[in-house]
Amino acid sequence: MNILLIGSGGREHALAWKMAQSPLVDVVHSTPGNPGMDEVGPCFDVGPTDIENLEKLTLQIEPDLVVIGPEAPLAAGLADLLRARGFDVFGPSREAAQLEASKSFSKARMTAYGVPTAAYGEFTEPGLAKAFLRKMQAPYVLKADGLAGGKGVVIAETLDDADAAVEEMLDGRFGDASATLVIEEFMHGEEASIFVITDGEGAIYLPAAQDHKRVGDGDTGPNTGGMGAYAPAPVVTDEIMARVKAEIAEPMLKGMAKDGMPYQGVLYIGVMVTEDGPKVVEFNARFGDPECQVLMKGLKGDIVPALLASATSGLKGNEEAFEALLELDGFEPTATVVMAMTGYPGSVEKGSVIKHVGKANDLPGVHVFHAGTDRNDLGMLTANGGRVLNVTASGATLREAIDRAYAGVEAIDWPEGFCRRDIGWRALERG
Repeated sequence: MNILLIGSGGREHALAWKMAQSPLVDVVHSTPGNPGMDEVGPCFDVGPTDIENLEKLTLQIEPDLVVIGPEAPLAAGLADLLRARGFDVFGPSREAAQLEASKSFSKARMTAYGVPTAAYGEFTEPGLAKAFLRKMQAPYVLKADGLAGGKGVVIAETLDDADAAVEEMLDGRFGDASATLVIEEFMHGEEASIFVITDGEGAIYLPAAQDHKRVGDGDTGPNTGGMGAYAPAPVVTDEIMARVKAEIAEPMLKGMAKDGMPYQGVLYIGVMVTEDGPKVVEFNARFGDPECQVLMKGLKGDIVPALLASATSGLKGNEEAFEALLELDGFEPTATVVMAMTGYPGSVEKGSVIKHVGKANDLPGVHVFHAGTDRNDLGMLTANGGRVLNVTASGATLREAIDRAYAGVEAIDWPEGFCRRDIGWRALERG
């Protein structure tokens, strides 16, 4: 079968790499792709939000399965358009993708379906937002309602900082994404990411992962799109996973289907494991980045049958068969370290040359997924974004996986890059 994968980041490289290993797959086409994905299969120069030309490309390629990686084309309704054209698509409809595209929509759905989450309010007027803050306790959580590239969350430690964030966000700090502001109660606990492959009824639960959102060691500095991740995450015990299924995933899937917008694709559940059990931090409509990288590297089995079953409503009643094909019981501990450009998550200077990625790939258990890379006129690999490389490794233990990932980092010659040096610290502290 032929697959068309839409996207160009580390998540998409990991998906392309994993899907290409399936005996069912002849070729993985990607658009726009990146230099790493170009080594997996042919790439096309059509961006993920160029809906008109994506439709034309899909009609040209006639893939057996379309996999939509990032959130923006999902929010724009690409899955609906291609399904209407007769293609099998892995990814939710525009309506269902609002779980990520609109924080206020997501919170309203959780409230309607009785899903545990933080208390909240939504605002478009600074005065009302500030009055609500005075009913809350520090620290204060402020979120842009719309898509902000994983950076639309501000955690303010003081009321003055929170007031300033209200003004900045409603004044366009995140563009149209923060025209509406959601303010939430701060939840105490430990975060984890749980991914559910679903056709709207049947569901497969992948191993829990944990990412590191802050830019600096010790979880300091501003939020980013993610500086590293590992799986499985020991904070999600069997008991916690059972509660996530019963109290969060199942009510959401049943509620969305009942309300005429069945969720089809992967549902990313960001949970906070609190003293009272798991509560939802956020839903996303796609695989996490960089969590996807550790999942694809750690999975031993074939993911393509599960993706295709999700796209064709073939999961319900057959979950055990697809879980067996995924070989979930054989999942290897895996970690990924994000190498980012100096200055990230602020402004960065593109074009610096990166050497010896191949040397890192030759190390035991290591694979480097490209995120923000390009090639210059001389064919040399260059940095082309904030988060640039995802150095990913598996091992017999999480300690071994982390050590291997950092060995991969050391093998790469890129003076302009940096990374966190404490990926997986929570799990390692548990012993």
